[in-house]
Amino acid sequence: MAGQLGVLNALDVAKTQMYHFTAIVIAGMGFFTDAYDLFCISLVTKLLGRIYYTDYTKPKPGVLPPGVQAGVTGVALCGTLAGQLFFGWLGDKLGRKKVYGMTLMLMVGCSLASGLSFGSSPKSVMATLCFFRFWLGFGIGGDYPLSATIMSEYANKKTRGAFIAAVFAMQGFGIMAGGIFALIVATAFDHKYKVPTYEENHEASLVLPAFDYVWRLILMFGAVPAALTYYWRMKMPETARYTALVAKNAKQAASDMSKVLQVELQAEEEKVQHIVENKSQKFGLFSKQFAKRHGMHLLGTTTTWFLLDIAFYSQNLFQKDIFTAIGWIPPANEMNAIHELYRIARAQTLIAMCSTVPGYWFTVAFIDYMGRFAIQLMGFFFMTVFMFALAIPYDHWTKKENRIGFVVMYSLTFFFANFGPNATTFVVPAEIFPARLRSTCHGISAAAGKAGAIVGAFGFLYA
Repeated sequence: MAGQLGVLNALDVAKTQMYHFTAIVIAGMGFFTDAYDLFCISLVTKLLGRIYYTDYTKPKPGVLPPGVQAGVTGVALCGTLAGQLFFGWLGDKLGRKKVYGMTLMLMVGCSLASGLSFGSSPKSVMATLCFFRFWLGFGIGGDYPLSATIMSEYANKKTRGAFIAAVFAMQGFGIMAGGIFALIVATAFDHKYKVPTYEENHEASLVLPAFDYVWRLILMFGAVPAALTYYWRMKMPETARYTALVAKNAKQAASDMSKVLQVELQAEEEKVQHIVENKSQKFGLFSKQFAKRHGMHLLGTTTTWFLLDIAFYSQNLFQKDIFTAIGWIPPANEMNAIHELYRIARAQTLIAMCSTVPGYWFTVAFIDYMGRFAIQLMGFFFMTVFMFALAIPYDHWTKKENRIGFVVMYSLTFFFANFGPNATTFVVPAEIFPARLRSTCHGISAAAGKAGAIVGAFGFLYA
């Protein structure tokens, strides 16, 4: 029924124009920031352990206690889950644009606050960091349903999948940017402070308070891209589907899209009234009609995202431990604090550059030709194949001469996660639910994914 409205039909059949790319960049920069903020913590946990938990009488530098590491690594995911549910619901109540601005300001403030975490003891610093990272995650959570819904409602039918996937693909650049910025900071401090390895001189391998600024700078940098996009986000008009079908303002929808599409559109107030008053279009989220029409859709989007994120987040957040286990990163006592950060950041950047980012853009290129189902099935299949290939002959991969093979196989799991279910689980919920419930249902689906990420993060850590 919604397709009968002239304004929505104009959006569906519109040729690809500059405003499409503007929307991708504006919505995508949110995802760039999300990925940076979520994954940059994995770069600095080893450094945090050295700074706050090193006992110089021990032969190895300090590490975060398991409970503290679980909190620091996983608390943002808990915040993200809560934010996805809350802001997903709010996006359908107040509108995509208004809520979008709220999430962005929360992300800017909490990125800065994370870097300013304070306290007189290691325990109080970690507690403060966890507090701000929870609320940072809460803001990030809102970005998932709102970015997806806005792009879905701006896109045309022909290339909708590619446009939504392109927004999500900015996540790859965010992960890569985290690694690159950490490399820059580590290089700068390494040039400034020439320090020995921990093995050579326990105390001299860590320069305090100078090295305490390193992790703070890395966390705070996440505020920069978020702040830069705020102005452009606020300039974007509300989506026509929300304005017409949820806010019931046909005149405003036509006016907004006339400017965007640069064509004259009529305000079809009677037609909007007829659509919104149609009883078959009034069912709520907890109604029998929703369960009958979209129950299986919601079950599918939640379970696939949940299962994917168990693997995807445990792999991403604990790359450094995997690389240490196979010997790609030397033992901690053979490095100083800054060299360890440099090695971890370099490994993450290489994986992102060679497999994570290309995987996202393969999805963008092929999703509207291969279809969502085929890409998702293919991605899950090859992730399973490569993970078994790494896990079953594990002793083979720990040998020095086989390390390159391990890294190649490990990279392929990331490639097929992103040229596969990591992208499609984001795209599908933005397309198949009705406009008045779209943001809520995407938030529920994404929250199921974050529940999987929490299982993966805490499960991997304690395993």
